[in-house]
Amino acid sequence: MATLSVQAITAGGLSPTYSAASGGGDKVKPGPTTFLHVINGDASPITVTVAVPGNFYASVANPDLPVTVGASDEEMIPVPATPFADSSDSGLASISYSAVTSVTVAALRI
Repeated sequence: MATLSVQAITAGGLSPTYSAASGGGDKVKPGPTTFLHVINGDASPITVTVAVPGNFYASVANPDLPVTVGASDEEMIPVPATPFADSSDSGLASISYSAVTSVTVAALRI
């Protein structure tokens, strides 16, 4: 599991650095303008899940956010602090992947 560095997109632009998606998942510092850019270079779709920690009322678990990334496709996934920051994990958000072969990811913010 890796903690992704959030890269700032400035007025001058950004040439982002991508990392291979970690088999055990990744973590990122969420924020109001933080996004994950997930590129799936595989021939099969994958599911990226951003965990929502905590419970609703009466101890009913908050639903996680699953996002399907099609084969040879890419998705931008918003990761705001609410509801994704985990107070028991330094405020980081947890991301998991159904597969990681040929999957790269970058954490970006504007």
